[in-house]
Amino acid sequence: MSVEAKLAHEITEINLSYLILAQQLIRADRPTALFRLGVTDEVADLIDSLKPSQMLKVAGGNTLMCRLRVDDAMVWGLLAEHARADQPGQEKTAERLHASILMAGRYEESVE
Repeated sequence: MSVEAKLAHEITEINLSYLILAQQLIRADRPTALFRLGVTDEVADLIDSLKPSQMLKVAGGNTLMCRLRVDDAMVWGLLAEHARADQPGQEKTAERLHASILMAGRYEESVE
């Protein structure tokens, strides 16, 4: 299998996993799903309505359907600090909240 074929296969797997997860999140808690996925109501409706065969077809493209919304080094730093075990719980919670607020701001920018 060529490198390009392997990469295309991996992209398809990621896309399919993303679509399945997105559909589950949307059906379980729509407002939270919209925030976490960074999608609009219209996109959520479309994802929610996909049948398994449609999901396979859509996932088969050669472009990732999702992207990391953590583009800022400061957000990565806050998330990394959150994972360190040597900090008291209060500081971890505050840092995680700060990172979430920053990421939410990025979501708002992308939707507008």
